[in-house]
Amino acid sequence: MITALVLYDLPAHIDREACRKHFLKIAPDFLGVPGFIRKQFIHDVNGGVAGGSYIWESLADAKSFYDGPWLEGIKARYGCEPRVTYFETFAIADEATGYAGAPPGPLAVAKAEPERVG
Repeated sequence: MITALVLYDLPAHIDREACRKHFLKIAPDFLGVPGFIRKQFIHDVNGGVAGGSYIWESLADAKSFYDGPWLEGIKARYGCEPRVTYFETFAIADEATGYAGAPPGPLAVAKAEPERVG
């Protein structure tokens, strides 16, 4: 499992509210992308920077997505190169499911028996 942190600088004409509206509009577009598991759309509390924290099944899936049409869309909308950093995900803790431990397969999170850690 790969976590990718993606950040880009926002042009002056895209404020917090415009960014929020755009993110809500495009969120459904990520569903069904090969290897995609989850994205948290993020905006710096001080403004000027936005992006996402993504979870992918594999590094190949993540790189394939970021090298595709997505990259051209980011450049066109924000006028800059995104900063993408890849991380191996060694463990997760999820309050919603009560799961804590090694990353299960993408569908196993919903089926996993909760394991609480003290």
